[in-house]
Amino acid sequence: MSKHIGFLSFGHWQRLPGSQVVTARDALVQSVELAVAAEELGLDGAYVRVHHFARQLTSPFPLLAAMAARTSRIEIGTGVIDMRYENPLYMAEEAAVTDLLADGRLQLGVSRGSPETALRGSQAFGYVPPAGRTEADLARDKTGLFLAAIEGAAVVEADPRMGPAGQLAVQPQSAGLRDRIWWGAGTRATGEWAAQQGMNLMSSTLLSEDTGMPFDELQAEQIERYRAAFVAAGHARTPRVSVSRSVLPITNAQDRQMFGGQQGDTDSVGLLEGVRSRFGKSYVGEPDQLAEELSKDAAVREADTLLLTVPNMLGVEYNARLLETVVREVAPAIGWVPPQSR
Repeated sequence: MSKHIGFLSFGHWQRLPGSQVVTARDALVQSVELAVAAEELGLDGAYVRVHHFARQLTSPFPLLAAMAARTSRIEIGTGVIDMRYENPLYMAEEAAVTDLLADGRLQLGVSRGSPETALRGSQAFGYVPPAGRTEADLARDKTGLFLAAIEGAAVVEADPRMGPAGQLAVQPQSAGLRDRIWWGAGTRATGEWAAQQGMNLMSSTLLSEDTGMPFDELQAEQIERYRAAFVAAGHARTPRVSVSRSVLPITNAQDRQMFGGQQGDTDSVGLLEGVRSRFGKSYVGEPDQLAEELSKDAAVREADTLLLTVPNMLGVEYNARLLETVVREVAPAIGWVPPQSR
C-alpha cells in the first residue's frame, strides 16, 4: 500500500508572544505558502481544519482555490467541514468549481463537526434540525444531498417558461469528485456508516468512545470495520483512509524549548460532550525515536494517508523545516517514498 503524507493546519491566528500568525490574513497567506513549501518538499497533501466563531480558518473554498493556483501536484483538502453549517447545493457548486480549478486534486473531508466555542452556532447560520431530529441527523441529511448533487442528480424542477420541462442538476460538475469525499468518523459505528455511503474514512486524534485498549489499536479496529463495511456495501473501488498525528521532531534548542516537555506523552481519556473519549498521544522526540514509534502505531500502519497536525502559529519557515525533517528522517519508516520514486 502506497503511503501518502500531508499536513493539517487549524490556522490559528492570535497576537501572542512568539506567534508568527497575528491576523486572519496572516493565517490565510501562510496556509498557501505552507502548501507551496510542502509540495516542494514532496509531501502529498495540504489540508485545513474549518472552525466557526473562532480565530481559526473558516470559509475553506477560497483558500483551497488559492492553494490550487500556487501548486500543481499536491492534494488540497479539508479535515473537516462541519456540515451542520452548510447549504449542500451551494457547497456542491463551490466544491466543483474548486476541484476544476485544482484539476481534480480536491480531497474534501466533511463531518458532523467537533465541539465548538459557539452555543448553537449552526442555528445562528439559520440551520435548525427538524422536529425529532438531532444535529447529527441534520449533518448526515445535508451530506446525503451534497453527495447526490456532486453526482449530478436532478435536484430541482426546470421552469417551463425558460425552456424544456424537466429536472436540473447543479452546475458545474467535476468528474471523479464523488470518490474524493471523506467522512470524519469519531466512532467505529460512524466509520461503518461512512463506508455504507461510499465515502473515504478520515479518522482524527481522538475517538468519542473508549474500550480500554490503546488509542492506535482502537483506531485500527475502526479502520478494519470500515473496510469490511465498504466491501459489504458493494462498492467497487478501493477506499482511502487517513489518520492524524501530532509529530514534533526535536532537532535543535528551539524545538526542545517549544516541545521538549511533551516527551513521554501517552493516550488520555476524558469526557467530550458528556461521552467518555480516548485521545491519541503526541509523538515528540528525536527523529530516529519517532520513526521507531510511528512504525509501531497500529492505525498508522493500516491507513494509506497520514496527516501531520502542524503548530501553524510558529510560521511557515518553522513548519516547513518540521515537515522536511519528518519526510526525510521519519516517514520512510512507515513505508512512505517520495512521489518521484513511486
